[in-house]
Amino acid sequence: MIDGIIFDLDGTLWDSCRVVSESWGRTLRALCGAERGPGPQDIRGIMGMTADDIARTLFSEYGERAEEICRACIHAENAYIAENGGDLYPGVREMLASLSKRLPLFIVSNCLEGYIECFLESSGLGPCFRDYACEGATGRRKAGNIALMAARHGLRAPVYVGDTAMDEQSAREAGVPFIYAAYGFGKAGAPDAVIAAPAELPALIEAWEGGLRHV
Repeated sequence: MIDGIIFDLDGTLWDSCRVVSESWGRTLRALCGAERGPGPQDIRGIMGMTADDIARTLFSEYGERAEEICRACIHAENAYIAENGGDLYPGVREMLASLSKRLPLFIVSNCLEGYIECFLESSGLGPCFRDYACEGATGRRKAGNIALMAARHGLRAPVYVGDTAMDEQSAREAGVPFIYAAYGFGKAGAPDAVIAAPAELPALIEAWEGGLRHV
């Protein structure tokens, strides 16, 4: 029996590319006098990456300051997102309300500390989740945080829901079945199950609860 569902955030529960792009553009103008920052499509391409990977991918033009500027952008985005919010995928609110009545729900993301709290605050979905973890708070990569969440709550048969190959690899490393959110940002290789929309997840979980196969 499934005893918990752990969710990725960006590309799985919401799309914050628009507001992140707006926030980073504002920060880059203030710090560097840049005329423009990364657009929403640029942001989409780095969702799920760690801060170090983002610095190398989007901020290499700033040389030795790349990591400093990247982290400044990421830290400044929290206040902007808390005020403006991202775009929830259609059906996410109803899906979480349904599942949270049956199972404990969690979030594990590679974001910096404070970002998940912004999602919970701006969306009003905080009551749906039991706990959350991110690299910025624990210092662990996603696989480690999935394992941490399972250990912290005594989960013996959780599943992880995400939208990228990195999510799939992290779930595999943590020994947790992976459900691929095909409507998100990335691709998956050989997921244990696929959903084309958030609304499909409750029925999938119900079907699995009688005989979950472990990977």
